[in-house]
Amino acid sequence: MDCCSTDKNGHMNHKNMKNCDMDHMQHDDKKNMHHDMSNMEHDHSEHMHHDMDHNHEDHSHMQHDMDMSNMHHGGSHMDHMDMGNMNHDHGHMMMNHGGHMMDMGDLKKKFWISLILTIPIILMSPMMGMKLPFQLTFSGSDFIVLVLGSILFFYCSTPFFNGAKGEIQNKKPEMMSLITLGISVAYIYSIYAVVANDILHVTPMVNDFFWELSTLIVIMLLGHWIEMNSVMNAGSAINKLSKLLPDNAHLISDNQTKDVSTSELSVGDNILIQAGEKIPADGTIYDGSTSVNESLVTGESRSINKKSDDSVIGGSVNGDGTIKVKISGTGNSGYLSKVMNMVQEAQSAKSKTENLANQVASYLFYAALIVAVIAFVTWSLIKGVSFAIPVTVTVLIIACPHALGLAVPLIISRTTSIAATNGLLIRNKTALEKINDIKYALMDKTGTLTEGKFQVNGYDSLDNNYAKDEILKIAASVEQNSNHPLATGIMEAAKQKELSLSDVNSDNQITGYGMKGTINDHEFLIVSAAYLDANNIQYDASSSKQYLEKGNSLSYVVENNKVIGFVAEGDSIKSGSKDMIKYLQSQGITPVMLTGDNESAANKVASLLGITEVKAKLLPEDKQKNVTNYQKDGKVMFIGDGINDAPSLTQSDMGIAIGSGTDVAVDSADVVLVNSNPLDVVSLVKLAKESHTKMIQNLWWGAGYNIVALPLAAGILAFAGIMLDPMVGAIIMSLSTVIVALNALTLKIK
Repeated sequence: MDCCSTDKNGHMNHKNMKNCDMDHMQHDDKKNMHHDMSNMEHDHSEHMHHDMDHNHEDHSHMQHDMDMSNMHHGGSHMDHMDMGNMNHDHGHMMMNHGGHMMDMGDLKKKFWISLILTIPIILMSPMMGMKLPFQLTFSGSDFIVLVLGSILFFYCSTPFFNGAKGEIQNKKPEMMSLITLGISVAYIYSIYAVVANDILHVTPMVNDFFWELSTLIVIMLLGHWIEMNSVMNAGSAINKLSKLLPDNAHLISDNQTKDVSTSELSVGDNILIQAGEKIPADGTIYDGSTSVNESLVTGESRSINKKSDDSVIGGSVNGDGTIKVKISGTGNSGYLSKVMNMVQEAQSAKSKTENLANQVASYLFYAALIVAVIAFVTWSLIKGVSFAIPVTVTVLIIACPHALGLAVPLIISRTTSIAATNGLLIRNKTALEKINDIKYALMDKTGTLTEGKFQVNGYDSLDNNYAKDEILKIAASVEQNSNHPLATGIMEAAKQKELSLSDVNSDNQITGYGMKGTINDHEFLIVSAAYLDANNIQYDASSSKQYLEKGNSLSYVVENNKVIGFVAEGDSIKSGSKDMIKYLQSQGITPVMLTGDNESAANKVASLLGITEVKAKLLPEDKQKNVTNYQKDGKVMFIGDGINDAPSLTQSDMGIAIGSGTDVAVDSADVVLVNSNPLDVVSLVKLAKESHTKMIQNLWWGAGYNIVALPLAAGILAFAGIMLDPMVGAIIMSLSTVIVALNALTLKIK
């Protein structure tokens, strides 16, 4: 399959993007490739411009990346979204444990039932034999506790049984197996205790473990609910995108216009959009012309001229024209659905630290079994089976991971919440734990470190037959059908000079280099220096040297194989770029610029930012090769925003996409900077480091006490008169749970 082909839904296939010649990507409108801007793609009249590496896509082929800095909370437009394909609606989101899919709605229901049943059990059953002041007992209370405990065990614990079954089948007993072991031992022994105490009336009384059984089930269900609910919280942050759409739309039906709720719109409907209104859905203009501000959804502050057969994006703002649009995409087929899928994908990914938690549970499972067997055999020989059984049960109960069950979910939930608040969308939690090992931060230039908004800094004539302003007029005339940032810069300069543009006939792209157009029977080329060199066209490089040294991109105007002038344009550096570079260097991470821009422009930006390693004039495959080469020496972070960055984002150990970049880049990344601010990388690194630290701390608090508690409970120091009392074990276990919760709450970006 061609790497740039589309699937049956019209979405681009990116699987083989790294091998894709970006020059051959097809879009609905013209594509003009300009001035050494290899690998740049833009909507509509697309260009490959001026040694740049910034990419955008035709909106009719791809879903649209919105500038999430403009999100507002609101769910009015989420009601009509098709959530079924995402397994993510609020009642039935699925999560995999031990090979078993757990349903969010079922888990939530079982948690509330468990909590309701646990309250009377706590009131009527002692904690490891320890009578608490608020407890009450009466004739028959033990049987009530037995009934309640049985419901908990046989109904509310099914998620753990199913999970344990999967783990055992996979020959990897982990968290679910440890939980199942603990609650099974607690339940079976507690039945024995009820029979012994209330039917056989043995003395001394046998302690039951219904208190431990019920609290363990409740806490474990709560932990899994929190983990799954963190997905919902991350999703609710994305739902704020829905407020980009207006509440109502003007629906055209039977040549009449009526106002309807945006949620009622369907693909194929015709709508009227008046001047100054927000566009309620993706579609194609079939009547009228206007200019549209797409900054809300593309991140680029520029008005784009639109006419019949041009596409428009839901959430963008109509200019001063009235247009009629045929809808091609609504909530369930547009950008919002894509992002929700992205969140679900992110949360389903198991991170290394989560695997570590399961590994800890696996160690505890085997440790508890081994210590319990040794304790049972030893004490059976020394004091008999009647003494050995309570000791063995105590060992297995103490190993139950009350705190361990909350250790990671609480951190995940807290991290997700903090990330959303700080403009970070974590698509793959696995990426977070790699932060401490990152050695290089490779990054794109245009649109990532710089604004991607160009202005003309100078232009001149190199032919006595043309005045200086005529050069700008010719360039603007040839570029007038383009909406590329550099073309926009030229057009803006011509507008400020109040130049009257000429009509252009047969304007065409010069693949990989620029454009050509015919004005009054004279053909003009607007190309890069690379085109001049490739075609042996002589030009005076010294005339433009001063602009190149300042980091400008140059477009040369050519007539009859003779350079008659040039236009120099410069980009501006994003405000947070320099501070981001400085912070990364302070963390021992080496920043490296990888760009398709010319060396002069790249070196100028790099010098201003303090970047010492620069690779310029790169194609997409060149960037990916650089990522691979740097990975030989350490973990690599890549930051980018364009189509040509997608292979590198995927290849890197941590891919970070600028939120206002192309959807290919966002879809390839592990983390998305929704506000498109480079300084958010600092927040990401700080959050990832702190989150990893807190997870490790919680795992120690959640399971570390077993290192001491298990041997003591087994009676390893009984010869010295020291044996862990079950009540002390219960107190330690409860304290560790409280500490884990409090530790998670203290997580913040420092």
